[in-house]
Amino acid sequence: MTTRRAIIAAGVLAAAAAFASSPAIAQQKIVLKATDVHPLGYPTVEAVVRMGKKLETATNGRISIQMFPSMQLGGEKEMIEQAQVGALQIARISLGPMGSVVPELNAFNLPFVFRDPDHMKKVVLGPIGDEMLKKLSDHPTAGLIGLAWMSGGTRNVYNSKKPIKTMEDFKGLKIRMMGNPIFVDTMNAMGGNGVAMGYDQLINALQTGVVDGAENNEPSYASGQHYRYAKYYSMTQHLIIPEILVFSKRTWQTLSKEDQDLIMKTAKESQTEQWALWAEFEKKSIADMKANGVEIIPVDNTAMAAAVKQAVYEKHAKPLQAFIERVQAVK
Repeated sequence: MTTRRAIIAAGVLAAAAAFASSPAIAQQKIVLKATDVHPLGYPTVEAVVRMGKKLETATNGRISIQMFPSMQLGGEKEMIEQAQVGALQIARISLGPMGSVVPELNAFNLPFVFRDPDHMKKVVLGPIGDEMLKKLSDHPTAGLIGLAWMSGGTRNVYNSKKPIKTMEDFKGLKIRMMGNPIFVDTMNAMGGNGVAMGYDQLINALQTGVVDGAENNEPSYASGQHYRYAKYYSMTQHLIIPEILVFSKRTWQTLSKEDQDLIMKTAKESQTEQWALWAEFEKKSIADMKANGVEIIPVDNTAMAAAVKQAVYEKHAKPLQAFIERVQAVK
C-alpha cells in the first residue's frame, strides 16, 4: 500500500467511526465531506460548493459541506470506496465506474448512444434519469444514494503524436480510457489501443509515455492543463456521458428525514446550476486551449460510429437493448 493510500485508509476509518458513533447526529453540527478529482472553480466542484452554502443558510450553520477538490482524497475508485463506508459523504463520479453497480447505466456509457448533448440532457433530467437515480439508491449493496445528474460534456481524443482525423490515424496510439471495458473496447474498435487507467494517474502516464494520449471533454483537458503534454485535440465526439452526484448511504441512514429532504432539494438545485456553469466553462476552456496552442481538429466520425456499433454494441449492448430503445426514443 502506498503512503497516500495508507493515509486515505486511516481517514476512512476515523471518519466512518465518527459518523457512526452518534444516533442523534441530526441534532449536532454536521460537516459533510465532499470530493472531486477536479479543481476549485470547475463546474462540478463549484456546484457542490454552492450547495454547501445553501445548506448552511437553511440550517443556520448546522449543516455544511467541506470540499476536497483536485483528488485530495484519491481518485474515483477511492472516492467510491470512502463514500460506501461513510468516510466521506458526497462525491461527483464519472458514470464509467457505476455501470457495474446498475447495469442500465452502462447504456449511458455506450459510444454514440446519444444523438447530441441536448438529447443526453433530456434523458437524464427526465423520467429515465430519475429512475436510474432511484435504482442506484435502492441497490442493496452499492452503498450510495443517487442525488443528481451533472453534465460531462462531449468526450474527444487528444494525443501528443499527430492529428487524428480518421480511424487509420489511431493506429499504434495508446489512449487512456476510464476503467470500464466498454470504453477500452470503444477505443480498440476505433483503431487505437485503449488503456484503462484512473484520471489521477494520467498526467504521469502522459509525461512518461506510458500512454500517447487520452480522451475527455474540453473543460477537463483545459483545467488539467493536459495541453502541456498532448496538443492535438480531435473532435471525435465518441462519448457523451453524464456524471452523477452520490451520497454515502451509510451516512444518509443516520440523518433525519428533514435533513435528507433538504440535502436532496439543494442537490437538485446544484444540478440545475451545474448545467449552466458547464455551458459557460466549456466556452472558456476552448478559448484557453486555443490560447495555449492546441490544434483542434474537426473529425468526420461516421466510420468510427459504424465500427463501434458493430463491435461494442454486439458485445455489451444486447442485454440493454430495450433500455437503449427507450433512451433513443426520447425527443
